[in-house]
Amino acid sequence: MDRRNFLTAAGVAAAGAALTAPAIAQTAPEIKWRMTSSFPVALDTIYGGGTTLAKYVSELTDGKFQIQVFAAGEIVPALEAASAVSDGSVEMAHTVSYYFWGKDPTYSIGSGLPFGLNARQQNAWLYHGGGNDLMNEFYATQNLVGFPSGNTGCQMGGFFRREIKTVADMKDLKMRVGGFAGTVMTKLGVVPTQIAGGEIYQALEKGVIDAAEWVGPYDDEKLGLVKVAPYYYYPGWWEPGSTVHAFVNAAKWAELPPTYQNVLTVAAQATNCDMLAKYDAFNPTALKKLAAAGAKFTPYSQEILEAAFAASNEVYAETSAVNPAFKKTYESMAAYRADAYLWAQFSEYTLDTFMMGQQRAKAL
Repeated sequence: MDRRNFLTAAGVAAAGAALTAPAIAQTAPEIKWRMTSSFPVALDTIYGGGTTLAKYVSELTDGKFQIQVFAAGEIVPALEAASAVSDGSVEMAHTVSYYFWGKDPTYSIGSGLPFGLNARQQNAWLYHGGGNDLMNEFYATQNLVGFPSGNTGCQMGGFFRREIKTVADMKDLKMRVGGFAGTVMTKLGVVPTQIAGGEIYQALEKGVIDAAEWVGPYDDEKLGLVKVAPYYYYPGWWEPGSTVHAFVNAAKWAELPPTYQNVLTVAAQATNCDMLAKYDAFNPTALKKLAAAGAKFTPYSQEILEAAFAASNEVYAETSAVNPAFKKTYESMAAYRADAYLWAQFSEYTLDTFMMGQQRAKAL
């Protein structure tokens, strides 16, 4: 979405309160779309992003533009959501772009890469660093139009059935890990597998996998993974600020009246902000619940982090050498990342570090 369209959309949001029901009713057609989610209803924050988006669209159009949300598996399997939109089976999907990295690794950059951007940086790059334009240039080749529609913030590093202290400990470890991160994990000796959220618990319980990452405390606590894998590692270096997307079939997008296009754009951005705020609000309480349930919070060792960082850079170089779309988009993100972490070292990081010390000292 170019900057002019974004600013036009922002104007729609600001003027929303001034739009009277009769004016909308006179000019807007009635449209009903279906949106398939890649998430189960039980994960209310991430699945809820889809229902929040639909609610905003309905309210901004006086109910004339209705989007019906379907949970993963109701009409489309979780990991086929983008394909269903691309081929026109449904008009929209609410999903994570990196789920479809197997088709093209460029998908992964839309959500975020290992050792990439945190949530704020991801939003800055997407909205003001050319990221949305580059991703939609790629999505167009897939018959899709994409809108950031949620962010989980930096995720946790997963539940493990046993301790992982060194890179050697990761050899032959069977792990549920989503997206492009699996390619990086392979270089560390891990055997990655992609399993939908609703199937992770059983796979861990039965020993089909040895470890699994999902999102963070709020969603992870709901899945009950701590009951079968007590070692809870952090940080989720492969998902420092995962963006959730709303995908729209390109032909259906082109058919929308301009006003509805602007409404959908604004609703997606509002949903993006809302989801991140919910995770920041709910994760602290969930963290305490996990501790009470026996979670053993363990940071990844410096050895593992450095090995993973080096492996990530190898994968990016290898992929860039054979995939021009990936190379172009990755280089944009990486250039922004260098400046973003320059700035991040100053005011806020210093204050946060001090305040975290006060929290540990029970001074807050």
